[in-house]
Amino acid sequence: MHHAAYVFDAYGTLFDVHAAVRRHAGEIGPDGQLLSEIWRAKQLEYSWVRTLMGSYADFWQLTEQALDFALRKVPSADPALRTKLLEAYWRLDCYPEVPAVLKALKASGAKLAILSNGSPEMLAAAVKSAALDQILDDVFSVDQVKRFKTDPSVYDMVVTNWRLYPGAVSFQSSNRWDVAGATKFGFRTVWINRTNQPDEYRDFPPGLILPSLEGLLAGV
Repeated sequence: MHHAAYVFDAYGTLFDVHAAVRRHAGEIGPDGQLLSEIWRAKQLEYSWVRTLMGSYADFWQLTEQALDFALRKVPSADPALRTKLLEAYWRLDCYPEVPAVLKALKASGAKLAILSNGSPEMLAAAVKSAALDQILDDVFSVDQVKRFKTDPSVYDMVVTNWRLYPGAVSFQSSNRWDVAGATKFGFRTVWINRTNQPDEYRDFPPGLILPSLEGLLAGV
């Protein structure tokens, strides 16, 4: 089914959040995957806690704080790698199918955007690094509303800016909690379940579950 607008979460959906650690896996040692998982989990936890507290700090600050925690939690990882890991986060790899899928959706006449927790600077760097800057119509950062997903004000940025009803928007995310928030808001949601995670938030089900973004082209 073709939609007027396709909106994508950035981290985990378009960009591989574990690419930063993988790039320096040889220096980190055997606990690299553990370090990356703790880093990601804490980054998200901090976003939820700060939104609930009403104490916003941008996603880059949370990314730094989360890495500091992960490095303390995984003592086998050399803390001297902190700078390298943070630098790598600015140039995360996009998943292999991303450029072709976005180009095909764009060619079909749809509007395309990112809607992300990321700071404007982080997102601009990631988009440019993956050469997606010529394909996307907009990049929406939560920095505009100073609240993180799944706060409804985040999803509202898209419909307010584009003057669309929520049902006209197909929203894609690899994060099941993000899909739940977007479903509740009224978007048509697609869960990109890249790592075959079990379902949750069953009272807010996705409209579609796909293993990658390639399945979006079936209706184009």
